[in-house]
Amino acid sequence: MKRPKEANEYRCTVEATVAIAGGKWKPLIIYHLLSGTKRFGELRKLIGGVTQRSLTLQLRELESHDIIYREVFAEVPPRVEYSLTEIGLTLYPVLDAMKIWGDNYLSWQKDKKTQS
Repeated sequence: MKRPKEANEYRCTVEATVAIAGGKWKPLIIYHLLSGTKRFGELRKLIGGVTQRSLTLQLRELESHDIIYREVFAEVPPRVEYSLTEIGLTLYPVLDAMKIWGDNYLSWQKDKKTQS
């Protein structure tokens, strides 16, 4: 796994945001963790379509950037829970803006089809 870049290694702050919280699965992981702590299996079901390997890699990257916290419980079988850190919670307005934009875009697309 790549090491997280230092702050001065990004060309702009948007690049940092996309590198840390962007991609196909990370925004969905963060979105579902906004509602509270989740186990691996819960996240996989909520997201749908993500492989175990991809989800594991994305969770590790988010953890390496201190966006999520991974807690392992010493039980048999082991139980692992994921939650957002304090800095991870600050992504709420970003994800909320993305949701609003997505709602508006899908509505626009629907309206466009009915006008055709």
